[in-house]
Amino acid sequence: MYEPIRTKSVHTMAAAPEVPHRSREEELDIRLAGQLTALLTVTDELHALVTRGDGGPVDGAAPDGAALATAAEHIAEQVARLSGGHYPLRAEPSDGGSPSRAESLHQRAHTLAGNALAVATSRGDATAMALAAERMEAHAAPLRDLATA
Repeated sequence: MYEPIRTKSVHTMAAAPEVPHRSREEELDIRLAGQLTALLTVTDELHALVTRGDGGPVDGAAPDGAALATAAEHIAEQVARLSGGHYPLRAEPSDGGSPSRAESLHQRAHTLAGNALAVATSRGDATAMALAAERMEAHAAPLRDLATA
């Protein structure tokens, strides 16, 4: 009355040894490297905004160019550590735009640093946690200053 199933189950195919699987730690490494790479891109954009033109800080932008350049290098080092020694490709930042863009860039950087902190905490990576917390604080201060201005 009933015909037996002649095809393989979908569940047995998912467990096939030919399909590469990553461990939880590898997945967290990939996520953390992605969050830090995005933070690096925003940091480079802020650096371009702060140091555009004559190389001096733009009025209304709190962090200086040297601090942002140093932060970008620290972030790139962490991405390289998580990516097996491969430094991230860094895009050429835009012309910086108007100084009013600083608030949205700081907000984005703060959010990305918070995401990186959450992943680093889940992973148990003290170095990345410290870096992400430092970047969160660095981007929170200009947001408070811009909010009170």
